[in-house]
Amino acid sequence: RVIPSLLPSMLSRLALLLVASLTHGALVARPLSGFSSLGSSRTAAASAADDGRPLNVRVAPRSRSVLMADAAVADDAETFQFEAEVSKVMDIIINSLYSDKDIFLRELISNASDACDKKRFLSLTDDSSSSAFEGRIRVIADKESNTLTIEDNGIGLSRKDMKENLGRIAQSGTKKFTEALGAGKTDATNLIGQFGVGFYSAFLVADKVAVVSKVSGGEQLRWESTRASEYTIAKDDSEPIEGSGTRLILTLKEDADKYTQDYTVRDMLKRYSEFISFPIELWTEKTEYETVPDPDAEVAEGEEPKTKSVPKTSKAWEKVNVAKPLWMRSPKEVQADEYDEFYKATFRAYDTPDAHTHFSLEGQVEFRALLYLPSTVPWELSQDMFNDKVKPIKLYVKRVFISDAFEEQLLPRWLSFVKGVVDSQDLPLNVSREILQKSKVLSIISKRLVRKALDMFAEIQQDKAKADRFNTNFGRYIKVGVIEDRDNKDALLKLASFASTEGDQSVTLPQYVERMKEGQKQIYYVSGASRAAAASSPVLEGLRKKGYEVLIALDQIDEIALQGVGKFGDFDVVDAAKEGADLGEQSDEEKASTQAAKESLVDTCAAVKAVLGDKVDKVEVSSRLTASPSALVQPQWGMSPQMQRFMKAQAAATGDDMGMLGGMAANLELNPNHPAVLKLKQMVDDDKKSAATRDYATLLYDVAAVSSGYEVADPAAFAARVVRLMTGEEPTAVVADPVAEPAAGAAEVVTADPAASSSKAEDDAPIMPEVL
Repeated sequence: RVIPSLLPSMLSRLALLLVASLTHGALVARPLSGFSSLGSSRTAAASAADDGRPLNVRVAPRSRSVLMADAAVADDAETFQFEAEVSKVMDIIINSLYSDKDIFLRELISNASDACDKKRFLSLTDDSSSSAFEGRIRVIADKESNTLTIEDNGIGLSRKDMKENLGRIAQSGTKKFTEALGAGKTDATNLIGQFGVGFYSAFLVADKVAVVSKVSGGEQLRWESTRASEYTIAKDDSEPIEGSGTRLILTLKEDADKYTQDYTVRDMLKRYSEFISFPIELWTEKTEYETVPDPDAEVAEGEEPKTKSVPKTSKAWEKVNVAKPLWMRSPKEVQADEYDEFYKATFRAYDTPDAHTHFSLEGQVEFRALLYLPSTVPWELSQDMFNDKVKPIKLYVKRVFISDAFEEQLLPRWLSFVKGVVDSQDLPLNVSREILQKSKVLSIISKRLVRKALDMFAEIQQDKAKADRFNTNFGRYIKVGVIEDRDNKDALLKLASFASTEGDQSVTLPQYVERMKEGQKQIYYVSGASRAAAASSPVLEGLRKKGYEVLIALDQIDEIALQGVGKFGDFDVVDAAKEGADLGEQSDEEKASTQAAKESLVDTCAAVKAVLGDKVDKVEVSSRLTASPSALVQPQWGMSPQMQRFMKAQAAATGDDMGMLGGMAANLELNPNHPAVLKLKQMVDDDKKSAATRDYATLLYDVAAVSSGYEVADPAAFAARVVRLMTGEEPTAVVADPVAEPAAGAAEVVTADPAASSSKAEDDAPIMPEVL
């Protein structure tokens, strides 16, 4: 008989699903007459359909006039219930809640698991039961009939259950069962159902759905619906169900024939329902080989009869969910080899993890988690540090896989190399369990995961081999965390390691502080393309003389991370190659000597600045140089040469303008005690405008650029200056470009007198600044 699908008692539940889709508007109810009877409800729904309204509500903007009108009729207010056109509601549930059709199998297997769990729970209190209940779920994919059958031996459905749980939308039988048990019944915490709409996901792939079910001691019934328009309930005379249970038969759509393939169904079961507590068996085809006599083979007299292998195909039940959810067990009960096997099977990895952490949180928010630290870098991450294809965290709800696309909401991206599972029933998922909404619960879980991951990293520092491997494989991720995660910066700084001028081993900031020299008040670092290049930088000569250790930033992440530290403990972290860096206290004698040198080289510094122009920001006497004649240092907010090269490469790749970088100029520092600087001072005193003086000053700048790690803007000119220095040849005067002259045609330049030419060049030729 046909059971009417439009029931007033279900409308309040439908409102929860529908109101969520009505945004940016206010719901204004329209009064309906005769609402108390079923017939009037049908009439009202038909009226709503006639004027194009699927509901007896209209979407109105939330305006002041509406609010005032509502206040005006507050005294005469009437209360009404929402109505719905069920066919449209079903269409929304089936086609709008789920973005992936494969999810239907997850929902139906979860329903079967709940049915088995209910029977298991009831069997515990049933004195007539002689043995423990052994639940099971079976799946049959039939290509010939184009059907997919899911059968369980759970509690089953009575006629009343079919009406209420299958014929009433948003009625969760599992949730109702849990509420009936009352609070504190931990035996029922494994039940999965919550929203009461998962069953209808079957219509994503099926035109017709039949439910054959039987409760213990009851009659076998058949619930059937085509295209979710209406349903019938009748007695069933098909293959009898033993005891109790449910058989769900899906007649698949034409475009859903892939679900009749064994390997497709097996893959989906392993993906979504691998850790269901009851065995899931798939009716599958198996091929075995038998050895039989070969009648076609020739056998000589006295020889044994020859045989051959013949394939034999048979059907059998294959258990799909062989893995166990380790995170649901107590850490004390799990062995180390079990953790390793679970890691390899779950994440399809070949390496043995270096560490793991297994924990749970109980209280206002409850969840269980198992995190792993891989011993090798996944191939995808070796190609791209933050590859979107890497899905490190698998999210489960009561052992049912939900998604692996929530890693950025559960973990910050600097932890994308960590693998693990999280299982919680408190996560704010939407009805389809595909969207994870932001909430306080999510924040609590994320913070605990990060804290446990940091504790795991700190523990492996006790093992030198694992610590070195960790720093080599994932050290850059820790430094990204220093840059991006301000809440955990202090903990991350204790783990981050950097190259050093002392030895070949990397060093952490706590280790650096332990071996600081007496009187050292700052932590120094310098950037460089290599350890050797950075260690030989002239800007470190003063620090080397004092025996101070200097950290080396070998790439851009190192440099940005160290720039953002600011202060570690009681010590400032400073760039030794920056202007104004405190390189330690000077004695009174050193201060007096530096001041005297500055006064004696005032004219020299001014002359060099005039020659170099915009190439440098300023020229000054250095207190950090001891062996080199000159060095380039960056202003306080300038970029290191390594960072400049990186930015230029980025700009070239994206086609951006390099004008900003071209305007940056370094400071040139001169060593007042170096013979080359003293010679330059003499040349400036003799004739600061001569070509030789200008050439010498430029060469001193080039030497500083090369030794400090900068690129030489004009290698050909630099080479020419070096050759002239080697041969003793006098420099050629700088002459203005003929193109710039107003006269047409080519101008012939004849240098008769070097001194006169030099003077003329000084007057006529503009100084063209090089761009670093």
